[in-house]
Amino acid sequence: MSVRPAAGAPVRLDAMAAPNVPEKPSLEGLEARWDERWQADGTYRFDRTKTRADVYAIDTPPPTVSGSLHVGHVFSYTQTDAIARFQRMRGREVFYPMGWDDNGLPTERRVENYFGVRCDPTVPYVEDFTPPGTAPKERRDYAAISRRNFIELCERLTETDEQAFEDVFRRLGLSVDWQLTYTTVSERTQRISQRAFLRNLARGEAYSTEAPSLWDTTFQTAVAQAELEDRERPGAYHDLAFHRTDGGGDVIISTTRPELVVSCVALVAHPDDERYQALFDSTVTTPAFGVEVPFRAHPLAEPDKGTGVAMICTFGDTTDVTWWRELDLQTRAVIGKDGRLASEPPAWLASGEARERYGRIAGKAAGGARQAMVEILGETGELLGEPKPITHPVKFYEKGDRPLEIVTTRQWYIRNGGRSAELREELLARGREVAWHPEHMRHRFDNWVEGLNGDWLVSRQRFFGVPFPLWYPVDAEGRPDHDHPIVPDEASLPIDPQSHVPPGFSEAQRGQPGGFMGDPDVMDTWATSSLTPMIASGWEEDADLFERTYPMDLRPQAHDIIRTWLFSTVVRSHLEHKTAPWAHAALAGWILDPDRKKMSKSKGNVVVPTAMLEEYGTDAVRYWSTSARPGTDTAFDAGQMKIGRRLAMKVLNASRFALGAGDVAVEGVVTEPIDRAMLAELADLVDEATRAFEAYDYARALQRSEEFFWRFCDDHLELVKGRAYGDSAASTSARVALRTALSTLLRLFAPFLPFVTEEVWSWCQTDDGPLPGFTAGSIHRAAWPDSASLRDAAGTVADGPSVLAVSAEVLGRVRKAKSDAKVSMRAEVATVVVSDTAERLAALGAAADDLRDAGKVADLTLVEVADATAAGVEVTLAAG
Repeated sequence: MSVRPAAGAPVRLDAMAAPNVPEKPSLEGLEARWDERWQADGTYRFDRTKTRADVYAIDTPPPTVSGSLHVGHVFSYTQTDAIARFQRMRGREVFYPMGWDDNGLPTERRVENYFGVRCDPTVPYVEDFTPPGTAPKERRDYAAISRRNFIELCERLTETDEQAFEDVFRRLGLSVDWQLTYTTVSERTQRISQRAFLRNLARGEAYSTEAPSLWDTTFQTAVAQAELEDRERPGAYHDLAFHRTDGGGDVIISTTRPELVVSCVALVAHPDDERYQALFDSTVTTPAFGVEVPFRAHPLAEPDKGTGVAMICTFGDTTDVTWWRELDLQTRAVIGKDGRLASEPPAWLASGEARERYGRIAGKAAGGARQAMVEILGETGELLGEPKPITHPVKFYEKGDRPLEIVTTRQWYIRNGGRSAELREELLARGREVAWHPEHMRHRFDNWVEGLNGDWLVSRQRFFGVPFPLWYPVDAEGRPDHDHPIVPDEASLPIDPQSHVPPGFSEAQRGQPGGFMGDPDVMDTWATSSLTPMIASGWEEDADLFERTYPMDLRPQAHDIIRTWLFSTVVRSHLEHKTAPWAHAALAGWILDPDRKKMSKSKGNVVVPTAMLEEYGTDAVRYWSTSARPGTDTAFDAGQMKIGRRLAMKVLNASRFALGAGDVAVEGVVTEPIDRAMLAELADLVDEATRAFEAYDYARALQRSEEFFWRFCDDHLELVKGRAYGDSAASTSARVALRTALSTLLRLFAPFLPFVTEEVWSWCQTDDGPLPGFTAGSIHRAAWPDSASLRDAAGTVADGPSVLAVSAEVLGRVRKAKSDAKVSMRAEVATVVVSDTAERLAALGAAADDLRDAGKVADLTLVEVADATAAGVEVTLAAG
């Protein structure tokens, strides 16, 4: 690359305003100092006078307040913050709130274990309740307290946790407006959540029904499909003999749950299975209990699994529920909410022998009942052979520690397309309105929506959460009428039906015949979290704010909760506003331990962030976090943090040189080819980093900026160091180019390394005002670099070898010669002979003086060769 001899555009740099460069710059203490300054100055405060077109609104994930943050939070929230900082520097007014997800099962379990208490709604409220000093070791010994006392303890502990979370996030440098915070159980949030639910109810999108639901026997609550996970567990196949009622012999089935034979309602095989064509619509009797059940056909039966015949029980798994519903079978449930079989024999066991056998499994949990049932079947001769051990996936609640049961209960649901092809297609279309980063993550959304088999179960049998704002009339026999709920006026929200009384009733009528009862359940945590864009934007609470921020621009989140948080938010926005809730979704990956396993509290392999922030510094930790590609799982790597700390230190030291080389004339101009070549390359970097950020690929923006910075330090600074300290026009060129490059590089690094870049930027804020190129009191309110101004300063650049690249290559050969000879980099060099093509030699000649000075070269000889393969560099060190 050759550079025209004419000077580039002048860059005004005031010679009278000297930067305030410390003698020994340090990274220590930057976080606390700059966090305090940012808060005092309102650096990240949202300006709500801006119009929607000028606003960039972020639907920040509200972390679950149930203990401590872990390294995964640092990882993903830093990535979001880098995007927020870029958008702010691009001129958008960033709406960046923070929420705290403090309702739901994790908080309740933490409060139970922390204080040694458990909630019992039948216990009376105690004023000024003091929890036990030490939590008992056994859960059964926890103190039973009222619901109200329990909620007070939840609020007390979450308030402490929220402050601890905020302290860590501020140490992390999140550019959140800390005046814009919310919690998922605040009065305002409850009002919004209840309002949204009542609107769903009025439109027919919410409904309650008695139906089989997945039930966690530990937490004593229903669980939604999105909260399931399969865990491999040991089991066994048991071959059982059912008996044909026509006397035609036995039908053999294989089951992992022989204890559910008592709840069998049918056998089923695939309609095309040739082996069982004659048996369809016939009947068989169950082993041990002799109950007659039908033999039916259904396409979900698997001919190649076991004998091809399955036992349908009410209910063993979700497939049983599907068969039960679609084949219109009876209900014979025996497992209760406690996970145990009913203590009394069920009515469908007619014989005394059958009832006696049931007595041997009555009241037992599934494992004990299974063992007893195997003994019974062995005695009757209906267990064929020995059980065959297997390992198979068993469904668990994602936060639970026991297998789920299926129990028939009354629950609230919101329609989500699981039972409506039309709604499902509408939600898939909403997903296509969102720009996904990375794009392939949209397929997870599509696959989830297409695989739904039921509506969204949103009720939970817990205590600390948003109550359903409903009451039910109680008839003369004391039975609640669930089909005709009493609905409050929206103006009266929030409502706690356990303490508030519906219009026209008195408290004395609660639970009485002819009176009312409050809905006892609370909303699933996702039912509230699905409204975070509406909560943060002030839906029907702050119309002005809502107009400026909704729909929002960005939903950042982990990829594993696409099926829960992301999808449920799309559902609520579609139902209420007929729009996608945001324009972009940025998916973060998991943090993996050294064994490439996901870090999680339940696995005990998490890293607490405070120690690594102290050891390496925030900018170093942020460097590691933002080096990961969007949506990519990343191993925890302290080595990357060390590299990040080295980079931050280099920013300090390189800045100290660039600003300390000397004064600059008011009308300083970049005249030297190597300076102009550097600025031209820097302009290309700005374009590339900008494109990367606009594509939400912050990692590439960091990578390319870092690569350029190290070349800038290793090559350009070394090449111009001597000239920069002179007093000629060429010296002015070096200093102007250095300050221009520094201003640009600091702004490129600002989204990633906010503390060290702000520190250096502050050096340029003098008593006489900011140095040109360093305007704006904070770098985080400065404009993103502009490649056009850099090209103006560089002048016209033609095609061909880069002056900087060729010079750096030769300087590298000189350094290698010194390193091989094990002498100082300041050692004198007698001669350097460069053999190369005419075009490359011309580029090198434009920086010959800088090369001689940087390499301590006495004699530089340029030899033209016609063939590039003959090119080379010969270095002769000075004697002695």
